[in-house]
Amino acid sequence: MATVRPFAAIRPRVDMAQTIAALPYDVYDRSEATSHVRKFPHSFLAIDRAETSFPTDVSEYDPRVYKKAHDLLWQWVDDGSFVRDDAPYYYIYEENMDGRAQTGIVACASIDDYQNGVIKKHENTRAEKEEDRINHVDACNAQTGPIFLAYRRNNTIEEIISRHKSHEEPVYDFTTLDGISHRVWIIKDPEEIETIRSAFAGIDSIYIADGHHRAASAVKVGLKRRAAHPGYTGDEEFNYFLSVLFPDEELKIFDYNRVLKDLNGHTPMEVLGAVKEVAELKRQGRAPIKPQFKGSFSMYLDDTWYNFAFRQNLRSTDPVDGLDVSLLQNLILDPVFGIKDPKTDSRIDFVGGIRGLRELEHRCDRDCKAAFAMYPTSISELFAVADAGRLMPPKSTWFEPKLRSGLFIHELDH
Repeated sequence: MATVRPFAAIRPRVDMAQTIAALPYDVYDRSEATSHVRKFPHSFLAIDRAETSFPTDVSEYDPRVYKKAHDLLWQWVDDGSFVRDDAPYYYIYEENMDGRAQTGIVACASIDDYQNGVIKKHENTRAEKEEDRINHVDACNAQTGPIFLAYRRNNTIEEIISRHKSHEEPVYDFTTLDGISHRVWIIKDPEEIETIRSAFAGIDSIYIADGHHRAASAVKVGLKRRAAHPGYTGDEEFNYFLSVLFPDEELKIFDYNRVLKDLNGHTPMEVLGAVKEVAELKRQGRAPIKPQFKGSFSMYLDDTWYNFAFRQNLRSTDPVDGLDVSLLQNLILDPVFGIKDPKTDSRIDFVGGIRGLRELEHRCDRDCKAAFAMYPTSISELFAVADAGRLMPPKSTWFEPKLRSGLFIHELDH
């Protein structure tokens, strides 16, 4: 059963929240992050990507970068940009994007639940990406970017959230430049806190939706702290990691699309013929065609859009092999384009569905030869893969809206 406990957050002063709140560190490359911090010097990105304070000849993994992140964080706490809550609370965090709201509980999840499989993964992590966040969390003595977790809807938790949203003014209420609104309430009542804790204790599976590397890094820092404190009790803050937990029914997964930099020596007509062997052509045209159902995909090739559906006899009921992204990989990307490992092959790139299908056309105009638009993976498919102890192919899911960093900080040692 899940251990999800309240914590005493360090969080922005109310008038600073909109300024400080930042998109996750990994949605920017270095030049984008540097440009953003120059324009918005009090964005939390200055801490999450502290290399923005250094010239480009200083590696983003230089020890000075992590020290700078530490110094900036605690400087901002000391100068009053942040406040520290006086007791452990749960927090309600609502994001609204295009009229669709998702509302989660901000809390701390257990590294033991991550270790024993109560918190389930669907994606592999890369050691070098883990190492960066391990160093960042360790140097800052704090987790600054929450892990995006999902659970199956729970009536008890939903009722408490609904009551606060209906009867209380939020402590934060602002809209970021991308048009997404953010609202936060604090749950302070001891009875409600215990009710939420008990409700999560009755949930047997929680799922990482987004933030696998942040989660793995937070756990490894916790294990490192345990090794340094052999007399630990399990109650110390380093045994837990910052999370926002959302009910499955409120989450939206966007498509995660593919662009290819060459045709593997084939002509466009040869590619089209090969795709038709495994998928039925539904329609084609010059305007972008968005896939409308599971098993369908669209291909942009030689200035033309083609919409297909995988042939029924080639589909699978296996939780991984039956994913649309797996069918594309196994039936087209590997045999036709020679993409054996999409994690490492430089001839493939991935484009989040939030950018729209026109972005696929732009990439083909600029540096690619073909593009595939996918039907989004569902949250039930994600749960099924994780429940089976399996892993999805890389870049199978794109969640929006993204959680903001800097709104909640979890200090590891006081």
